[in-house]
Amino acid sequence: MKVNVLSKNHTINLAVTGLMGALVFVATYFFKIEIPVGGDRTMIGFANVFCILSGMLLGPVYGGCAAGFGSFLFDIVGGWFSSSPVTLVTKFLMAFVCGLIVHGGNKESPAPKKHDDPTLVRLIVGAVVGSLTYCALYLTYSVIKEVAAGSSVDAAMIVLYTKAGATLLNAVVADVIAVPLYWALRRALKTSGLKTA
Repeated sequence: MKVNVLSKNHTINLAVTGLMGALVFVATYFFKIEIPVGGDRTMIGFANVFCILSGMLLGPVYGGCAAGFGSFLFDIVGGWFSSSPVTLVTKFLMAFVCGLIVHGGNKESPAPKKHDDPTLVRLIVGAVVGSLTYCALYLTYSVIKEVAAGSSVDAAMIVLYTKAGATLLNAVVADVIAVPLYWALRRALKTSGLKTA
């Protein structure tokens, strides 16, 4: 089930995407544990749960926008300003890849069609691949940033291992929570009268 944000009503499209973006922002802002890593930092939290959920509920494009902009806004106000453009792209891609797999790459059209709910296998694979996409992008960026700042390769590898632990933990938490949360929400959304694509 994908929430019908594909109608010609752009107000509904923006409202639902904004709502999920706000959930990403709130989850990042209030539910996190920051971990210092050398001169940098990383965090463990629940933001990725809502990034993955955005991809599942809204599909690749709108889900990616919700995840990317919600995380981008947190970076702006949360003291991570220098990494905000990278966060926008990496979180967008996480939800985009998840939504693409969950919804089978169906082209989004202005006239939604009825589809069966995605299978559990498709949900799990979408969540895992979306999370791993983010992990790979984030860790690659972290190493490049360390080396560009003048750190030795050994120091960059220590940062990589520390951040990899936190990032993989976030991925597991996101996948374990987002998949059942999607199943719980889909029935509520259907009974509330929201159309599904």
